[in-house]
Amino acid sequence: MALDGAGWHPAAWREPVARPRELLTADYWTDTVTEAERGLLDFVTIEDAFGLQSSRSTEPDGRTDQVRGRLDAVLIAARVAPVTRHIGLVPTVVATHTEPFHISKAIATLDHVSTGRAGLRVRVSPRHNEAALFGRRTFPAFGTDDRDTPAETGLTTELFDEARDHVEVVRRLWDSWEDDAEIRDVTTGRFIDRDKLHYIDFEGRHFSVKGPSITPRPPQGQPIVSALVHRSVAFRFVARSADIGYVTPHDTEEARATAAEIRVEQATAVREQEPLHIFGDLLVFLDDAPATAAARRDRLDGLAGYPYTSDAKIFTGTPGQLADLLLEWRHAGLSGFRLRPAVTGHDLPAITRGLVPELQRRGAFRRTYESHTLRGLLGLARPANRYAATV
Repeated sequence: MALDGAGWHPAAWREPVARPRELLTADYWTDTVTEAERGLLDFVTIEDAFGLQSSRSTEPDGRTDQVRGRLDAVLIAARVAPVTRHIGLVPTVVATHTEPFHISKAIATLDHVSTGRAGLRVRVSPRHNEAALFGRRTFPAFGTDDRDTPAETGLTTELFDEARDHVEVVRRLWDSWEDDAEIRDVTTGRFIDRDKLHYIDFEGRHFSVKGPSITPRPPQGQPIVSALVHRSVAFRFVARSADIGYVTPHDTEEARATAAEIRVEQATAVREQEPLHIFGDLLVFLDDAPATAAARRDRLDGLAGYPYTSDAKIFTGTPGQLADLLLEWRHAGLSGFRLRPAVTGHDLPAITRGLVPELQRRGAFRRTYESHTLRGLLGLARPANRYAATV
């Protein structure tokens, strides 16, 4: 489940179920994630960015009739962790302007406080207005017409190369403490075994990090790394650096082609023996009748003042119809799905109480949580520490 404030439709906050006065409260987020856990979902992602939300993909829009402002995603996840037991918590982090040491420490902490349910969704940001918040570098002010131009593609490639180094540093820092580095022996007065803390000595184009971390190795060893990707340069990043890639096909053939391209990149990276999930993103309007869902979408578009479009396919229909589509796309090569509720207060319960039972009836969804860790829910083994001596 992909969570973004009141929902993914820009007029979602105006719905009676939206709770707009509570969007920046702990209760709103704990209630929302608890509902997702009620539906036995693997995990939630929590949106975040350094710029305000915008109806434009490349710059601020100045609108005041839509939700603007958000809480920090990592801190939301840390607040929600103690009141949930099974569901994974995957906040968004912007690698472009954040030091990997900080992210490593934050996600390791989240994994400790959630007892093994943490992950991160890596974002890159080519937006010039977000770069201006930090003042360390400048980016061109690209518009929508600049997409796929040599300059825009070059910057995107550079940022994903940087993100690849970022993730590598984060992963090495997670391993910089061996699992048994903490002794905690009151009698001898030894709290840690210093020989089991390791310098990572990373030297790359973008980062030079000595290590070790100041946070012991996470319970999962390696929390989940994921990213939303739309084109080949990003597919390569997922194939080389991630555990999950979220993709945005609009039909079955595109789902099949996208999955195949990522698998080729995975083989090129010599990772074909490692598990890599490919999840399809869908933005959903779910109701008991297709006409009701379509009417709700039209009404929200009228409130927004324009027909809402998305990078992901917008599904409008019933839980049964959505189940049909998910199973069709699964056969096309996708291993899971990340659903974006158009209106969180309406479409999240429609998923947990309508779609989930429908999938359960078809034998396509769990009836109980099988693991207490996110890696376990996703069928991923706990990896060995790269720095630990092998016997």
